[in-house]
Amino acid sequence: MKIFKISVVLLMMLCIAFPLNAQMSDAAVKNYVKTGLAAGKSQQEIAKELAARGVTREQAERIKKNHEESQNSDEAVRSAGIQERERRRDLGINESSASDFDMLTADVQDVTEVSNAQAARLVFGRNIFTNRNLTFAPSSNLPTPLNYKLGPGDEIIIDIWGTNQATIRQTISTEGTINIPDLGLVNLNGMTIKEADAYMRRMLGRIYSVDGSDAGSEIKLTLGNIRTIQVNMMGEVAVPGTYYLSSFSNIYHALYRAGGVSSLGSLRDIRLIRNGKTIASLDVYEFILEGKSPDDIMLQEGDIIIVPAYKMLVDISGNVKRPMVYEMKDGETVNDLLEYASGFMGDAYRSSMRMIRQNGREYKVYTINEPQYASFKLKDGDALTVGSMLDRFENKIEIKGAVYRPGIYELGSEISTVRQLVEKAEGLKGDAFTNRALLQREKEDLTLETIPIDIASIMSGSSEDVLLQKNDILFVSSIHDLKDIGNITVYGAVAKPGTFIFADNTTLEDIIMQAGGLLESASVVKVDVSRRVKDPESTHLTDTLAQVFTFSLKDGFVIDGESNFVLKPYDQVFVRRSPAYHVQTNVMVTGEVTFPGSYVLTNKNERLSDLVAKAGGTSQWAYIKGARLSRLMTPGERARTKATIQFIDNAQDSINVSKLELESRYYVGIDLEEALNNPGGEADLVLREHDQLHIPLMVNTVRVTGNVMYPNVVTYNSQMTVRDFITMAGGYGFQAKKNRAYVIYMNGTVARARRNSSEVVQPGCEIIVPERRKSQQSLEKIMSIATTTASLAAMIATVGNLVK
Repeated sequence: MKIFKISVVLLMMLCIAFPLNAQMSDAAVKNYVKTGLAAGKSQQEIAKELAARGVTREQAERIKKNHEESQNSDEAVRSAGIQERERRRDLGINESSASDFDMLTADVQDVTEVSNAQAARLVFGRNIFTNRNLTFAPSSNLPTPLNYKLGPGDEIIIDIWGTNQATIRQTISTEGTINIPDLGLVNLNGMTIKEADAYMRRMLGRIYSVDGSDAGSEIKLTLGNIRTIQVNMMGEVAVPGTYYLSSFSNIYHALYRAGGVSSLGSLRDIRLIRNGKTIASLDVYEFILEGKSPDDIMLQEGDIIIVPAYKMLVDISGNVKRPMVYEMKDGETVNDLLEYASGFMGDAYRSSMRMIRQNGREYKVYTINEPQYASFKLKDGDALTVGSMLDRFENKIEIKGAVYRPGIYELGSEISTVRQLVEKAEGLKGDAFTNRALLQREKEDLTLETIPIDIASIMSGSSEDVLLQKNDILFVSSIHDLKDIGNITVYGAVAKPGTFIFADNTTLEDIIMQAGGLLESASVVKVDVSRRVKDPESTHLTDTLAQVFTFSLKDGFVIDGESNFVLKPYDQVFVRRSPAYHVQTNVMVTGEVTFPGSYVLTNKNERLSDLVAKAGGTSQWAYIKGARLSRLMTPGERARTKATIQFIDNAQDSINVSKLELESRYYVGIDLEEALNNPGGEADLVLREHDQLHIPLMVNTVRVTGNVMYPNVVTYNSQMTVRDFITMAGGYGFQAKKNRAYVIYMNGTVARARRNSSEVVQPGCEIIVPERRKSQQSLEKIMSIATTTASLAAMIATVGNLVK
């Protein structure tokens, strides 16, 4: 849908800065756009004219939004062609001028591209007049400046108190006069507040006693409502034109109302023309960098503000605090540019900088040295670059290793030799290897060499000290770095098994104490120590992998084996678990027993019958055939179950394993009746820790579920067959697998449910009739197969006829 052309003009207006105070209503703006387009004006002209008349950016956005909403609602009712003709008829244009409207969007794109180019080359200070938080608007709360000149439209308030009481409020007429009763016309045009106050004292002294005596009156002249002045903005501003401002306004406020300086405008030479003469030339940089207030020069009626084009733009980049494009004046130097850019950054190379200059034919490179900064004058288009300092050190030396304060030090008068460097690092540590240190030095071609140093003789003074050079690195090794000192590891029944730092003369008793001592499950008759086999002088292979030492302990001391056995690096200590140590193992029985609850297994081979006997036997109401056993899943069983499910998931893509939660317990199918009749037999299951046996009450119902007409719970009857029970649930369903029915008993076992069998059904069981798998072939697929088969048959018949 094409947008109404007023919206395009309003979009163009949004690309231009606007004055603050709206002077036109929304309806007037729309009518003005219609009239302007009908008169053949361009969108740029209309937008600038509206801006000069006080239309704000917010007002333009609001009108555009409301207009587009109304057009969208109209589009839902009328077709696009009819609506386009009606819009053009409302604007009073013919078909030949439609192309002008179509070009508005392209013009808006051009304005946007210019704005992007200006943003890419942002000039310092140019955005000050587009900052919404800095309008330079005059404050109405400040007292009237004494140098304020009165003019037509200003309201004068004269207060008289003392012997006489009166207040005179008059607005200066267009002729510059006010009319005072009993005095007549008084001309105040062009007077300052101070001059007007003195003048009115003299004039009112003719009718009032103002001689300053006690019996006299006091007179004070102040300013009431101020007038509006007309100022012309010319030159390189965003929206040139005539603006109506407060008489307290300054040049900067007028520039803000005009949308600021354009991309060609100058910030360094803004001129105020009054009565044909230039009375002031303002430099915006003085306000930004030095804080010089623009309020010293107030605008007057008929003033003209001219913003000429800039003379020089210079770009500075690199390691300065504010890299930007700056406007320069004639005669300004590199020093001035650095001051505008707030100086060098900390890592800048200050001795020289590179400059590229355009000489009218080609580019030329200059290298400006630091003594030239104050005298080298800049030209338009110059581009300066400040580099960074080198990534290297002038006087760095470093010491590493077995000293108390390793690190980087200054090469100079205090530290110039190896001995001075070691002393500055607060000396060698006790584990320092003093026979040989290494000095890494950088040669002139930037390659490295290593110089061996006898650090012991240098520190004792028996050898000549070695002079250091910049970037030298001294390595002082530790004796521990030169030999393999491994740790000692403790495993098994100790409080804190783990790895411990090797120390000389550590015995077996010492390392057990470091490991927190023996646990109550520890065996004191078998503590093993394994030791590495090592012979650095051996020249033959050996089949011995390790040495093992076995000890017996009592009260933490070795009583059997080598006493005061001293451990060596990489020894491994194994504290075995006592074979006679067992933690209580509990099982639980619930339901119809005399004493339900938890019981402790007294031997490893305890069975179901033993547990029932401990619980005092079953009650007379117990349904022993329905007893079931719940068992806790071990980590190994859980892992196997997950692996099986994962295999099914990969094979069939039917189970989301990530969302499947495995139960922590599962049921074991038991026959408690057989176990009690034949204790110790095959049916008498051996119990495991956390087993739970439940013996239920007698249940005389049977549940029928699955693919039956009406899943139901029916009363148990020993004379009824499986088919009878299914009949009581309404019979088989349409998709029932009649020969695949099965029975789940209360004890967790499962049996095949043949239709004519009666023995298979027991009280409390559940008969389940499975469902046939639904056909995966849709009607469309079946028709496709039938069609293909018919076509194939026809083709075979045709081939047969040809063969004949």
